[in-house]
Amino acid sequence: MNRTATADLRSVVLVGHGAAGKTTLAEALLAAAGTITTRGSVERGNTVCDFDPMEKTFGHSLSSAVASLVWQGKQVQLIDTPGYPDFAGQAIAALAGADTALVVINAQAGVELSTERMMRRAAERGLCRMIVINKIDADNVDLPGLIADIRQRFGNACQLLDLPAHDRHDVVELLGHDSGEADFESVVAAHRALIDTIVEEDETLLARYLEEGTDPSLEELHAPFEKAMREGHLIPIMFVSARTGAGIRELLDLLAQFAPSPAEGNPPPFWRATSGAEGAAFQAIPEPERHVLAHVFKVVVDPYVGKLGVFRVHQGLLRRDAQLFVGDGKRAFRVAHLYRLQGKDYVEVETLGPGEIGAIAKVDELVFDCVLHDSHDEDNISLKPLEFPLPMQGLAVETRRKSDEQRLFEVLHRIELEDPCFRVERHPTTHETVIRGLGETHLRAHLARLEQQYKLELDTRPPQIPYRETITGSAESNYRHKKQSGGAGQFGEVALRVEPLGRGAGFEFVDHVKGGAIPGVFMPAVEKGVRQALADGVLAGFPVEDLRVTVLDGKTHPVDGKEVAFHTAGRKATIEAIRNAGPILLEPMVDIEIVAPQESIGDLTGDLAARRGHVTGTQARGPNTAAISAKVPLAEINDYQSRLKSLTGGRGGYNIAFSHYSPMPPTLQQHLTAQHKTTATEEE
Repeated sequence: MNRTATADLRSVVLVGHGAAGKTTLAEALLAAAGTITTRGSVERGNTVCDFDPMEKTFGHSLSSAVASLVWQGKQVQLIDTPGYPDFAGQAIAALAGADTALVVINAQAGVELSTERMMRRAAERGLCRMIVINKIDADNVDLPGLIADIRQRFGNACQLLDLPAHDRHDVVELLGHDSGEADFESVVAAHRALIDTIVEEDETLLARYLEEGTDPSLEELHAPFEKAMREGHLIPIMFVSARTGAGIRELLDLLAQFAPSPAEGNPPPFWRATSGAEGAAFQAIPEPERHVLAHVFKVVVDPYVGKLGVFRVHQGLLRRDAQLFVGDGKRAFRVAHLYRLQGKDYVEVETLGPGEIGAIAKVDELVFDCVLHDSHDEDNISLKPLEFPLPMQGLAVETRRKSDEQRLFEVLHRIELEDPCFRVERHPTTHETVIRGLGETHLRAHLARLEQQYKLELDTRPPQIPYRETITGSAESNYRHKKQSGGAGQFGEVALRVEPLGRGAGFEFVDHVKGGAIPGVFMPAVEKGVRQALADGVLAGFPVEDLRVTVLDGKTHPVDGKEVAFHTAGRKATIEAIRNAGPILLEPMVDIEIVAPQESIGDLTGDLAARRGHVTGTQARGPNTAAISAKVPLAEINDYQSRLKSLTGGRGGYNIAFSHYSPMPPTLQQHLTAQHKTTATEEE
């Protein structure tokens, strides 16, 4: 397969909310271009882009997929992405592989949560944006109302490029037509508004247009059209029905004629680290003669193929058998095989040039977001990191078979490499393995994969809240451990004092024993006993922190004095002292930021108050959108995603970060303490 010239490449990422029809649209484009002979469907599970068995089970995309077609001599690389918010990580990551974002909107549902998010993220990344309104053939659609809503949300840069015609059975293209009939709006007025917007980008063309009053040719419009998109002054709107084929050929024409090539789009935001603190911007030059520079925007760990890195070449000509470095690595690896991707198929090629998307398999060093290069001249170069939503939905997981524990950790690590919004935590205090994702469906998909692909049987439960214990006053205690059972006995006595420290200070151990009352050889055993008491907890079984333990005195025995005796005495003395020092429970507080429609703010602040939260501020975030900042107990928002979805109609999002530990209300403390006592009694 021959390499495509950079000027003839178009890289397009399909983004938008779930059920907008992105995968069906990709299928329609591939069929219209003759790349596939028979169109598949999501329902039948035979599309090019939804090829994973799990996607067929769930009935929608779970991961990004790459396919390409040729139209009018231009190779169009399509990246199909999931639309549901639970799988946003895959869609956001795919932005790094494209020059143009095709934002697909369901004509029936209108502008939804992921539509707004991906429009904003594509703009922040510097991608050219086009809006495709799909499913125009559906019943009960209000296309004029949808256009008005789009312009209200995203501005007047959103200009019509075609209009539905003949009761939505086809479309009339507006760049080359200044007359004709459409289902709504005036073709003449829409054509004139579009041309006016484009020619404003070229002073010479504008002057001639105003003087002569005639439209420039399509060739003359290309440069200002592309410039207007690149600078965000033009966001074309097109209408299609991926099901009937209406508008599909017109969309292909637009991509071939006006979507930017890698040399025309905004340059990717590469950065070179320097000895100074600032670093410096680095511009990749999309020319084959230069050193190779490529960026990995997707990693797949396949049980049969091994680790697969999907990347875009930004500079240079990458050849099979080339030697490449990963990031700042000093050791190169050899490119044994070089692939183009067509859905599930790997097509082996000899070379890939600037702008082309490809893949390399079986290279363990590849990680998500890494940069590949063939010269140390490109050391210390990275791409500006994308911002991903924080995975907060958690589940504690445990294997049903003890023998599967090690394999579980290995598989979870693989999934972590693939999914930028999936995290694995091992909590030393609760002894739980917790997986975190963007929502219940996100975690359910990974759990299904663990069971079906890796044959791991797991039990799941909500993760425990990592409470802490501390003291509010000082107390002293003395404990003597004495044990005699025929032979040599055990003897050790410890007197100590506990006193509170400031929040976050941790733990201090002080040896204040005089005259060798406790021999120095036994003091480590005393400290070990103290630390065990703190780790096990006193009130409710949670670690005790923010206190100082001072060993004041003690006694030993020349024969029976032993480490085990002083360990026990230190532990029991600590427990007794803490019980007399006003122990309380602390709960973790988090900073939460919620972004939601303005009309939902009252309901959200009321709900936060009911969850013992304290709102610290609100701030406008664009048209009809606001952000709420608050501090809330972690225990109150373990299930917050579903609640937020209910309160905002699925149009809200949130991020949280740990803030501090705070005393728990007495009633809740009594409940946890009683629960711990019941559990301890049952275990005895």
